Amino acid sequence: MTPESKPLIPMVVLDWAGTVVDHGSVAPVKALEDIFAAEGIDAPHSLVRKYMGLAKRDHVEALLWEPEIAAQVAHLHARRVTEEDVDRLYAQFEPQMMALLPGYAEVITGAAEVVEELRSRGIRLGGTTGYTRPMLDELMQLAAKQGYRTDASLCPEDVGAGRPHPWMCYRLAIDLRVYPLSRCVKVGDTPSDIEEGRNAGMWTIGLTRSGNAVGLTETEWKALDAPEQKRLLADAEKELRGAGAHLMAESVAHILPVLGEIEERIRTGELPL
Repeated sequence: MTPESKPLIPMVVLDWAGTVVDHGSVAPVKALEDIFAAEGIDAPHSLVRKYMGLAKRDHVEALLWEPEIAAQVAHLHARRVTEEDVDRLYAQFEPQMMALLPGYAEVITGAAEVVEELRSRGIRLGGTTGYTRPMLDELMQLAAKQGYRTDASLCPEDVGAGRPHPWMCYRLAIDLRVYPLSRCVKVGDTPSDIEEGRNAGMWTIGLTRSGNAVGLTETEWKALDAPEQKRLLADAEKELRGAGAHLMAESVAHILPVLGEIEERIRTGELPL
């Protein structure tokens, strides 16, 4: 590819759950609710979703320190939350997720086709996640069987820390030999996705319908009436714009025109500030 023919956007980095698989990001929520329930702790659905996108140990720790949950730990054990509590619950999370993954790995409608279109344009495709490496490896195999592949995907343990740190995006840029990051795009469905992309100096696209903020499977979404769908999309957009998302789309199937808008802004010299 000659310098003149290189794409304006050299790399698009996509989140996994809620972005390209598992419409509504249901699996991690269920796994976390299950492991807390096994400890005799009620982890409210809204709190579990509050920290979606983080590395999963960070997610467990953040939940344990929520006042509502920390109070339950104090009642059960007559003490404050400890690192041992975090380690014990996190140790239960991975096997629970590995058991659930096959049932929640369906590629979101349009994801495989969009990625192949981007690849045909010479754009490199990366993936980042809050999942662990064994979870990500399993998920990549399941997605590949449905036609979805990235050029490289990373998890927090690959780089020493998860979102909102930008390290996974930096490492992908190195591994895929792309620059500048100011012309690359991060796509995701959680505030931590958006913060990751912005911290890396990238353009960001927040996904509303398919992700954590709406939190519904595709079947559940289609069962809603139009006014309720509109309300949920507006709430999701408000959350993601509040995290700093530059642009929005309902799902990954809708990002091509949004990427076109980013290309036009790049042509004018605009930076993702």
